[in-house]
Amino acid sequence: MTLYDDAVLVLKGYEGQPELRQVYLDHLAAHPDGMYKPCGAGHLTSSALVIDPARGRVLLTLHRKLNMWLQMGGHCEEGDRTVEEAALREATEESGIAGLTLLPGGPVRLDRHPIPAPCHWHLDVQYAALAPAGAEAAISDESLDLRWFAYDEVAGVADTSVVRLLEGTLARLG
Repeated sequence: MTLYDDAVLVLKGYEGQPELRQVYLDHLAAHPDGMYKPCGAGHLTSSALVIDPARGRVLLTLHRKLNMWLQMGGHCEEGDRTVEEAALREATEESGIAGLTLLPGGPVRLDRHPIPAPCHWHLDVQYAALAPAGAEAAISDESLDLRWFAYDEVAGVADTSVVRLLEGTLARLG
């Protein structure tokens, strides 16, 4: 199975956000190269909110190019076999935390946002990753900063998409 095929299966199985989910599926149907950055019409990305439920906090990265506090994530790469694998790889690389595990149940949310040309859209498939006990974060070259925030601090530093991702993650955690 290819990454493209996996993405289609993941999206078809995702029960939330039906209109946006269809936008993603239509995009992939029209763009067989829509999994990767060179697709000028936009491409899927994969991200994960790193969460430490035992301490009631999330790890956010101050994105180097956007200068915004965001979840870990980015472009799918040729070696990624699944969208989940891409999210976990990005979260591990950007957080420096070994042993992250994705919250069961597939994507937490979808978020489509415009980006500067030559590409036009990121179609982000968003997951949540659980940090192991005692996790120590280490900043990567892609970040200006990396910091843990209490759940109630996130709305004060991050945009609405991150807040919605946190809300969806907390709802799934119960």
